[in-house]
Amino acid sequence: MPEQGAPTDGSTVLITGASSGIGAATARLLLRRGWRVIAAARRLEAMAPLAAAGAIVLPLDIGDPRSREQLAGTVGERFGPLDALVNNAGFGAVGPLETMPLEQAKAIFEVNVFGLMGLTQLLLPAMRERGRGRIVNVSSIAGRWVSPGSGWYGASKHALEALSDALRLELHRFGLQVVLIEPGLIATDFAVVAAPSIEQAQSCGIYGGMMRKVRAGWDNVYRGASSADVVAGTIATALTASRPRARYLCGHQSVSVVANRLMPTRLWDGFVRAQMT
Repeated sequence: MPEQGAPTDGSTVLITGASSGIGAATARLLLRRGWRVIAAARRLEAMAPLAAAGAIVLPLDIGDPRSREQLAGTVGERFGPLDALVNNAGFGAVGPLETMPLEQAKAIFEVNVFGLMGLTQLLLPAMRERGRGRIVNVSSIAGRWVSPGSGWYGASKHALEALSDALRLELHRFGLQVVLIEPGLIATDFAVVAAPSIEQAQSCGIYGGMMRKVRAGWDNVYRGASSADVVAGTIATALTASRPRARYLCGHQSVSVVANRLMPTRLWDGFVRAQMT
């Protein structure tokens, strides 16, 4: 039986980056609540448990325009306008701004910004023409403040914050709502994905010492990382609230966004430098 709070009309949601972490947890939760879930990611085999639970599993390399077009075409033909889109797919790499190759920085933006918006542009017309729907963009507390070594990743999430604000204003008159989710430190595969870049950064003759302190600081705070289920629950709230907030903070250390906003910049910088530089 679907959990309490299930949509009564079998609403259809597309979740990107659904092969693990936040995306997989969100797909599982929404399936239990009676949603028709389309789960999309590069690793189809990793989504086998979701398929077994009733999800429609489709391939997506969000950084590839052709893959985005194929997914959008399949969704439009088989399911029509979406009731909700959860833009969760993301990519991260770590390193000082001076030394991180621009090609690596571009790869971060290709997934977190241009790929996300490219897919959204393809799916939006049908939602807009129908006059209802909800878009949930998964950002990060890094979209509000950054630590040393996370400048490019944070910049991509800053960009997503701005794009979401503009999209929320632009789509309001069409009956569509746009919500940002800002997770704190979450137990996902992010550390594994970012590991090669941070290992390389630690060997740098200029910034290696700083990056070792950054790594030690992250290892310490990640011990208290929240489960991906915490974020999934917040996304479910954003999808079902009659009047959703523009932003939802959730998870370990997300309160740091409030502290960053209240503290003078000089004091905040000193606090971060003391731990990571």
